[in-house]
Amino acid sequence: MFRYFISFCFVFSFINGYSQEEKENDNLDKVSDSIVYKTNYGLRLGADISKPIKGTIDGAYSGFEIVGDYRLKKNFYLAAEAGFEEETSNEDYLNTTSKGSYIRLGFNYNAYKNWLDMNNEIFVGYRYGFSLFEQTLNNYTPNVSDAENGNYFPAELNTNAVTSTGLNAHWSELMLGIKAETFTNFYIGFSVSYKVMMSVKDPDGVKALFSPGFNRIFESNTGFGFNYTLSYLIPFSKK
Repeated sequence: MFRYFISFCFVFSFINGYSQEEKENDNLDKVSDSIVYKTNYGLRLGADISKPIKGTIDGAYSGFEIVGDYRLKKNFYLAAEAGFEEETSNEDYLNTTSKGSYIRLGFNYNAYKNWLDMNNEIFVGYRYGFSLFEQTLNNYTPNVSDAENGNYFPAELNTNAVTSTGLNAHWSELMLGIKAETFTNFYIGFSVSYKVMMSVKDPDGVKALFSPGFNRIFESNTGFGFNYTLSYLIPFSKK
């Protein structure tokens, strides 16, 4: 009888110890689950470095762009880009130079689920774009050849430059991109965009060939763009 009593005490002690260990593990899990990892909220500012690189390679282009976004919610950012571009376009019968400023306004949604205190992004976004620019018709060759009537002599090149001011363009664009935090609050980003021209004011007698912020204007009124950015986050708070 005494031996059974000892065995019963031993089993009871084992069960009690095991239950205490389970309770301690549960408490640790609850403590771990209660830890909240806060992330920085603030204004992120930077520049698109692809534009000065393009200007170095292509002598017919120059430009710069400042980028920024502000984090409103965990995965939602207000975003904007503003800049200046100048490009010379050379066509079959004419040569033009367009230059002016632009701004794009919209938002980004981060679809990437970060680990703990990471702040990387894989985002989709939308922008409304607006530009004010001027276009100079540097030179052109009138298309007046009439081979059927025996006129085989090409028209002379007209070099009287004509500048049209007060031009503007409006467009929409969808964006897809990434941003990676390489150092604390320092980000490298890349994005591509699909643009659709909504309206453009052309110069008298000639078509606008380039709009700052939109790039080359094709007959389809659509186009693509990309940027490569370096930016820094100025943290205002943590949430």
